[in-house]
Amino acid sequence: MLVEVEKVCRFAWSPFPVVQVETPVGRTAVPWRGAPDAALGRHHVEWTINTEISWGVNAKPATDPGPAILAGGHCVVLRGRLRLSPDGAGVLDLNGSMILLHFDERPPAEADASWVQIYVPHEDVQLHPFEL
Repeated sequence: MLVEVEKVCRFAWSPFPVVQVETPVGRTAVPWRGAPDAALGRHHVEWTINTEISWGVNAKPATDPGPAILAGGHCVVLRGRLRLSPDGAGVLDLNGSMILLHFDERPPAEADASWVQIYVPHEDVQLHPFEL
């Protein structure tokens, strides 16, 4: 996903710089795993989530269809289309960016191919820049 890094900050809860990003589907702030001195500007990034997802707890059917990235208090809300694999893992299609999800238990079958919202604490989401 192509994002615009607007601001870089340091917080005690994160060993990495935290960046405010504008994306095609919303804005949020998350830890940055690239070079801190080169963070500002446009970057292609990969999103990673470093926590298990629990259906009904931090993953739920979306309130609205369509991709979105929202700041929700102490968490990041990622809304996308869920694809479940036979082994119970999942991939969230977030406006063409695929984010691997690790579920503690397989979500219900009707969640497959549906719009879902994932709620993840800021410290458990990271952006990794890469070159095309």
